[in-house]
Parts: sequence; structure tokens; C-alpha cells
Amino acid sequence: MTISMSNALGNHEQGLLMRSRRAEVLSNNLANADTPNFKAKDLDFKAAMQAASSGQSAGRVQVDKTHEGHMQLSGSGGADILYRVPSQPSIDGNTVDSQVEIAEFSKNAVEFQASFQFLNAKFKGLTSAIRGE
Repeated sequence: MTISMSNALGNHEQGLLMRSRRAEVLSNNLANADTPNFKAKDLDFKAAMQAASSGQSAGRVQVDKTHEGHMQLSGSGGADILYRVPSQPSIDGNTVDSQVEIAEFSKNAVEFQASFQFLNAKFKGLTSAIRGE
């Protein structure tokens, strides 16, 4: 009997990737907290996961190589990246609220850890099943 890893693990792998991507977006917001006219962004986790589970590319852009010397690229079109609406506008046009970003980053880190622990438990279960324990 063959074991399909995608069936065994479900969409938890995609969840970890999306949480990691969201951490990048949130840390970019924090890094640009003092940059004039910087607009805070966030990842629409639910939309990204729905796109990933339905087999869609979640905002991915396919770039064709026209010459063998060109580098292969795979970029994100940012379809699941949204601008955050500021609770209080700033004079310099920056929409980053550091406290909100830190709270969202912390929440995302906890959710990432929970997903990771669940995935780890799945791997342990599969390992036990393979060993016949």
C-alpha cells in the first residue's frame, strides 16, 4: 500500500509556508515603521490557504525564459497581499502601527508553532505506522 504524503499531511505544509510568508510581510512592515509614505501590508491567510488547497497558484506569476542564459524566476503577484487600514493616520503618510504589527507577528508565530507541532505529530504517527509500532 502506498502512502501519499499530500493525503497524509493534508494542507498543513501549505499552512506553514503561508505563515512563514506572513511573518516576512509583517517583519517588513516593522522594518519600515519609520519610512515616510510606507504602506503596511498583510497576507490574507484565509484566501491564500483556499487558493493553495484548491490548487490555484495563490497570486504566483509564471515567468517564461526567452533565452537559456536567463535565470528562472517565480514571483508572487501579491494577489493575497492586502494593505492594512491604519487606525490613526500619520503625518508622513506611513500606515505602520508598531504595536499592531508586533501583536500580529506574535499571533502568527504562535499559530506557526501550533501548525508545526501538529505536522510533527503527523510525521511521528506515520513513522510509527511504517515501523509497525
